[in-house]
Amino acid sequence: MPTTSAFLTSITLNPSNAELLKRLPTLQLPQCLLTAGCLFQAVWNQQAGLPPAWGVKDYDIFYFDADTSWEAENAVIEAVQGLCGDLGVVVEVKNQARVHLWYGQRFGRDYPPLRSARDGVDRYLVAGTCVAIDVASAEVYAPFGLDDIYDGVLRSNPLNHQPDLFLAKALSYQQRWPGLQIIEG
Repeated sequence: MPTTSAFLTSITLNPSNAELLKRLPTLQLPQCLLTAGCLFQAVWNQQAGLPPAWGVKDYDIFYFDADTSWEAENAVIEAVQGLCGDLGVVVEVKNQARVHLWYGQRFGRDYPPLRSARDGVDRYLVAGTCVAIDVASAEVYAPFGLDDIYDGVLRSNPLNHQPDLFLAKALSYQQRWPGLQIIEG
């Protein structure tokens, strides 16, 4: 059974993850999480003998602020870019309190209002990829545990079961990491 300590060691082999976890606490963003592919892909890369940052398209930062104005979110985006722009990676910053305001127009599907940054992580399509690190405490948040990441298992998230979108996402992961196993159902 993988431990959170082993997970933190794996994800910080990617120097951009390590730097983001070091720098982001200085911004004191509410409920700030480093999340998504930059985390679980570091484990898959380690297992496949690939460089730790291989295949990482961007580094996702979630936070939760009741101010749902674009101006407030843009100010945070600019602050993060100013703090991390020298890393040479794409950093995506999203206030989870306002995702429901734009999601439907962008993706053509409804999205419920969220109550926390963790609620956004809970909505990933693949259960095992629901993982984040709280940048203030370095606490690992993994509502479905870490086993699927380490076992290379891709299964639909029961909290956001969308078979068509899940399969497309899972196949894209499997194409890059052929050892991953898709479990439909």
